[in-house]
Amino acid sequence: MRRHRTRRLSLIEFLVLGISLVLAGAAAYVIARPSAVPADGQTSLGTSATTQTRWGPLDAADRDLLAAVRRAGLWEAPTGQQAQQRGSSPRVKEIGGHIAAEHLALDKDVRAVAARLDVVLPSRPNRDQETWMAELTRKSGDEYDRAFVYLLRAAHGKVFVTIAKVRSTTRNALVRDFSARANAAVLRHMSYLESTGLVNYSTLK
Repeated sequence: MRRHRTRRLSLIEFLVLGISLVLAGAAAYVIARPSAVPADGQTSLGTSATTQTRWGPLDAADRDLLAAVRRAGLWEAPTGQQAQQRGSSPRVKEIGGHIAAEHLALDKDVRAVAARLDVVLPSRPNRDQETWMAELTRKSGDEYDRAFVYLLRAAHGKVFVTIAKVRSTTRNALVRDFSARANAAVLRHMSYLESTGLVNYSTLK
């Protein structure tokens, strides 16, 4: 009788242990297994895949726009601050301050949008932008003013085209709203720079 009870208890204990192991394994699998679909967009830079988000599809052009605006801020904000100190004309100093402050605000905006869409943004300017910054550092006086206006007006013109294209084609509501804000900021900066009278329109592409 005791022997049967012992066997019965051993069998029950064995079954309980087996079930516990199965449940533990299942729990570990759920924790360790990554989600099959990104939560709200794309977690890496440079992909061409279109992903679904709660605000609509997010494609490569949308990501490129966010990256372009981020890079613009990474060099134009400090360059605007530099112009406040090194500009030779009061107008260049003034617009340098405006551009710096507004790019800092736009950078905060683009980082917030990118975070909601799980888009990883660049953390430094590209090589061309670093070259322009180095070029300006070597200049002074009227030469600095002209180079500052030329480089920033040319750069703003290019990103303006990119923003307008994405604004007209994006299917993502969050990107659409952001592109409208970015478009207004860039257009305003172009007007600032043109107000100096130093823009040579024949050199713009």
